[in-house]
Amino acid sequence: MKEIIAIIRRDKTPVTKKALDMLGFSSLSLQAVEGRGRQKGEACIEELDSDLPESYCESVKLIPTPSKYALEHTLPKVALFVPKRMLTIVAPDHMVDSIIEKIMEVNRTGKHGDGKIFVCPVEKAIRIRTGEEDERAI
Repeated sequence: MKEIIAIIRRDKTPVTKKALDMLGFSSLSLQAVEGRGRQKGEACIEELDSDLPESYCESVKLIPTPSKYALEHTLPKVALFVPKRMLTIVAPDHMVDSIIEKIMEVNRTGKHGDGKIFVCPVEKAIRIRTGEEDERAI
């Protein structure tokens, strides 16, 4: 079994859930998260609204809101984070590749901020209600 952790754009959540349902895998957990990647939290408006002219993008930067932590604590420099969604899926080994391919297919825009996928081993899974273990528990 593997745990698949996908950090995706907020607006891609419904289409991702639908694609995974169509794949026959609807079990997942979803969390609202904030993070930053290579752009350090800065996003060009053009990346968020492709109808805007390129010159507008060059002159205006959309700065995401500071993280909740930064607002509640005194930090030397405000940490900027972009709101995202984190999907967590535990799947049998034979489904991992198809789940990853589907997540990539529906989330790839080709622009910064498309997200990341992490795959980790899972040693044991137990369904609390029935006591079922491993693949029967997921």
